[in-house]
Amino acid sequence: MPSSSTTIVSKCVIHPDQKSDMKPLKLSVSDLPMLSCHYIQKGVLLTAPPSSFDDLILSLKHSLSVALSHFPALAGRLNTDSDGYVHIMCNDAGVDFIHAKAKHLTLNAVVSPSLVDVHPCFKEFFAYDMTISYSGHHNPLAAVQVTELADGVFVGCTVNHAVTDGTSFWHFFNTFAAVTKGGAAKKVLRAPDFGRDTVFNSAVVLPVPARGPAVTFAADEPLRERVFHFSREAIQKLKQRANANDTHQLTEVMGKQANDGWKVVNGNVNGNGKIVNGRNEISSFQSLSAQLWRAVTRARKFVDPSKTSTFRMAVNCRHRLEPKMDAFYFGNAIQSIPTVATVGDILSRDLRFCAELLHRNVVAHNDATVHRGIEDWEKAPRLFPLGNFDGAMITMGSSPRFPMYDNDFGWGRPLAIRSGKANKFDGKISAFPGREGNGSVDLEVVLAPETMADLVNDMEFMQYVTPGPAV
Repeated sequence: MPSSSTTIVSKCVIHPDQKSDMKPLKLSVSDLPMLSCHYIQKGVLLTAPPSSFDDLILSLKHSLSVALSHFPALAGRLNTDSDGYVHIMCNDAGVDFIHAKAKHLTLNAVVSPSLVDVHPCFKEFFAYDMTISYSGHHNPLAAVQVTELADGVFVGCTVNHAVTDGTSFWHFFNTFAAVTKGGAAKKVLRAPDFGRDTVFNSAVVLPVPARGPAVTFAADEPLRERVFHFSREAIQKLKQRANANDTHQLTEVMGKQANDGWKVVNGNVNGNGKIVNGRNEISSFQSLSAQLWRAVTRARKFVDPSKTSTFRMAVNCRHRLEPKMDAFYFGNAIQSIPTVATVGDILSRDLRFCAELLHRNVVAHNDATVHRGIEDWEKAPRLFPLGNFDGAMITMGSSPRFPMYDNDFGWGRPLAIRSGKANKFDGKISAFPGREGNGSVDLEVVLAPETMADLVNDMEFMQYVTPGPAV
C-alpha cells in the first residue's frame, strides 16, 4: 500500500470566546494514572462540505472557540503545586488548530471494503503523535486537525487523557459539532459538570519520576490494525450462544483468582458463586468480547494450557456509584476490570464460559467495588500499566455506547470513525458503534502481525464478521 503524504497548511491557537473564571481543577484518583498514557486521538470522516474549504476552516475555528468556553479546562494547562498535587489551570491558554491537506486521497481509497487493514493515512490526521499526557504541563491539552481530502474531510480531535475519559471526550466533540451545525444559534449540548466533590477526589499524592513518566508499552513494535464490523444480527447470534445454557460451574475458577495489583479480579461473588445483584443475562457486548477473547487466544498459539490470559475492560463508574455521579461529569471516572482465565479453559470450554466470566465481573462492579478500587490505589498510588506484559493480554477501550456518529457538523453524519497512533499495542481493542446503529458494533483490533494473520483465517471468528455499510 503506498504511503500517504499529508501537508500542513496552517497552524494557530484557538482561545475560548469568553474569558474563564473557573478555579483550578485538581486531578483525581481516576485522572492521575493516565498521566503516562498518550493523548486520546479519535476523529470522524465526513463527505466534502457544501461550502468552500476556506469557509469551513473559518467556521470550525469560530465554533471551536465557542465550544471551549463551555469546556474551559481543555483550554488550560496542567500544573503541579509545591505539595505534589496536579491541577488543570483554566487559564485560557488555548488549543492548537491545524489545517492540513491530503488531496491525493479519496473517501473510497481510505475506507474501501477492499482494504484489509486500516489505511495508514489516518495516523497522519492527528496532532501530538505519541505525546504523553504528563506533557500537558507545557503543551496544550487539546488540538483539532482538519484534513482536506479529494472528496471529503477528516476532523481529528486529540485530548489529554489525564483530563478526559471517553465520555468527556465525546461530550466535547459532540458539542463542537453541534455548535458548528447550529451556527448563529450556538446550539450547545448539556453543560459539563466540573464539580470535584466526588469519591475520586483524594489527598494522596502520586509520585512521578523527576523526568516525568514514560509509557508502559513498546510504542514502536510492529503491529497490524483492522476494523471488524459486527451486525446486530451477528451479535444476537453470539448472545444466544452465550445464554444458551447455564451448566458451567464457575465458582472454582472465580475462587482461585486474587487481586492483580491494580483492581479486583473476576468479580464479586458470594460463597455460592451467585452474582450479588442478580442481573443474570449475559449482554450482547459481553458475548462479542468473549468471542474475541477466545479467537485472539487461539491465534496466539500458546503451548502451555496453564498460562493465564487477562481481558481488561474499562468501565464508566458514573452510574455505578450510590448516589450516581452526573452523567456529564468532566474528567476521568473509569476503572479497569481484569478478567483472568487459563488458556486451556478459554480454548476447551464454550463461548459461555468466557462470556459469563466477563459478565460476572461487570455486574459485580458496583459502588462498593469502585470504592475498593480507589482505596487500593491510595494504598499504592501508581500510573496505569497499559500494555501486553506477558503476551496474553487484551485491553478493551472505548465503547459502542459513545455517540460518535452524532458528530454532524451540518452536512451529514460521519462515514467512519478512526483513531491515531495513540496507546496502541498488541492486544489493544477499541469498540465503536456501527454506522448503521441498531446495536451493530465495530471493533478496532490491534495485534502482532502473525496473530492478525491467524485471526482473519479463523472461520469460527470470521463467520460473524460482515462488511461494513457502503460509504
